[in-house]
Amino acid sequence: MRIATSTFPRGREGEERSILTKQDNRSVYKQDEHPVFESLAMNRPSRLASPIVELRQYTLKPGQRETLIALFDREFVERQEAAGMTIIGQFRDLDRPDMFVWLRGFADMEARRKALTAFYDGPVWAEHRNAANATMIDSDDVLLLKPAWPDAGFDLSRRERSTVSEGENKSAEPHLDGIVEISIHHLRHGMETGFAERFRAEMVPQLTASGGRLLGAFVSEHAENTFSRLPVRAGENVFIVVVGFGDAHANYRNDLGASPAWQAVRQTMQAASTKPAEMLRLTPTARSLLR
Repeated sequence: MRIATSTFPRGREGEERSILTKQDNRSVYKQDEHPVFESLAMNRPSRLASPIVELRQYTLKPGQRETLIALFDREFVERQEAAGMTIIGQFRDLDRPDMFVWLRGFADMEARRKALTAFYDGPVWAEHRNAANATMIDSDDVLLLKPAWPDAGFDLSRRERSTVSEGENKSAEPHLDGIVEISIHHLRHGMETGFAERFRAEMVPQLTASGGRLLGAFVSEHAENTFSRLPVRAGENVFIVVVGFGDAHANYRNDLGASPAWQAVRQTMQAASTKPAEMLRLTPTARSLLR
């Protein structure tokens, strides 16, 4: 997100601000019986699935994570979605206190280019980019992904996002609102299809039986980056699994560790991998859809 952008002309900027100040901090629709954000919401992508997904990991300056989360959840969620993308999830990393992890999705690569251009050339980013960038050391750890099989994308169709005020109240309370675990497997080229097929057939049933919920599975999208102002980790070849838990995370790991079938598949994973898997243990922010 550390990029320089221009602003809209003054008239357009004033129009955009008037729309934003009317909305009730939900990503859609009405306040006092008047449609608000409606013209913007018409361009929002379906939340059922995102064929293109970015996994973004930001290294922050010490003690700045809560500052960025508050700014992000208050100012950037609805504005990005109005530009044509889906903000899938925002997370605190449980093992790295200065990491902020988030996911956003797009209908395709051209839609990604248009949506990112609209947001990063728009007035909201122009107003708040300095505050956001001031929290960050690095924002270039980005993987561009696509679903590993036809129905492996995120299904957000039944999820409701809390309002900004609800999110602020919840963020002020100590809580651990479930765990989302993202495992990143770095594969040799040509191994993706077989790896994904075996995982789907053999691993997914064990995940479910051990208390996990498969939220999504993805492989690298190797298309050219259509928005070069934001770099991605080009050349990576990954298989990524996203699993959700309630209170069952510890039992899940113990159950899988004791499973011979799981150990056999892990050996296959290691044989196909170029380096050890990365494991992200995350907890969602109050306004994250994915949890």
